[in-house]
Amino acid sequence: MAKIRVAVIGVGNCASSLVQGVAYYRSAKAGDRVPGVMHVDLGGYHIRDIEFSAAVDIDRNKVGKDLGEAIFAPPNNTTVFSPVPRLGVPVVRGMVHDGIGKYLAKIVQPAPGRTANIASVLKETRTDVVVNYLPVGSEIATRWYVEQILEAGCALVNCIPVFIASEASWRDRFKKRGLPIVGDDIKSQVGATILHRTLVNLFLDRGMPIDRTYQLNTGGNTDFLNMLERERLQSKKISKTNAVASQILARNLPLDPATLHIGPSDYVPWQKDNKVCFLRIESRHFGNVPASLECRLSVEDSPNSAGVVIDALRCAKLALDRGLSGALAGPSAYFMKSPPVQHTDEEARALTEKFIRRYERKKPA
Repeated sequence: MAKIRVAVIGVGNCASSLVQGVAYYRSAKAGDRVPGVMHVDLGGYHIRDIEFSAAVDIDRNKVGKDLGEAIFAPPNNTTVFSPVPRLGVPVVRGMVHDGIGKYLAKIVQPAPGRTANIASVLKETRTDVVVNYLPVGSEIATRWYVEQILEAGCALVNCIPVFIASEASWRDRFKKRGLPIVGDDIKSQVGATILHRTLVNLFLDRGMPIDRTYQLNTGGNTDFLNMLERERLQSKKISKTNAVASQILARNLPLDPATLHIGPSDYVPWQKDNKVCFLRIESRHFGNVPASLECRLSVEDSPNSAGVVIDALRCAKLALDRGLSGALAGPSAYFMKSPPVQHTDEEARALTEKFIRRYERKKPA
């Protein structure tokens, strides 16, 4: 049976939820409705067809351990919802670069030893697709790893807000190498960004302008700890802001940047991997009478994105199978906050379903 060999860069909470999720849904039936994924069997690939080929981290708590053990090592603090057996995949030491911010450095100590030859590891393990789960703000590190991925000849699912798929020069390099990419910055199943986009579109569909709006988030995982360092936050703010602003600008409506504020708010240690989002929209209805909406969303951050990544991995493998290269337009728009081309979520899902139908694997008779 065909498999999807997946390497994980960054063995944090998101990697933990991804690995747990593959184990949890291994026995799901093709016709089952599984929370968080489009299809149990997507284009001829079942969830259990994902197998982990390699894992990279720099934390001394994780390097050298089996991936099935490392995903539960501190400072990981997401919900444990499935046992995971030994996977036979050792976590190798990666390159640090700017992967550890000054706040994260207080709880993450780099493992001793030399950086592994990442390109060689990917080649030797016959990796098909690499998932980038580096910490927010890892601009230099991400670009270094992308070079290794291109050299190794792998597809990429870029889950963080470092702009690769949405930047023409990087897209061209993937296209020239004949490799697909899905990116950038994973959009959760029902998270702050997709909720904000949906509510903005609801107001606009009903003829109510967006006068002012904000999105504030708190959490207690290492992502939020890292984002206390505001210098590391710029690409994240750009990604989340553009994801919402695009829905207004797509209708050729004016948008004053001062009226749209989106950004993580604070690190609350006892929240662990729980993320709380506060949204406010100020508008006007008939007769220019003021109206406003406030809501609070609470989600477990990492499982909220894991199912989306499972779908993105399978779309990337379908593209590899068919020799597609460059950024995958539909999947990037549906799964990511900052794709090369923004669409409404409804349009993006339709494009992704069309992609799956067009490039699905032909099953043997």
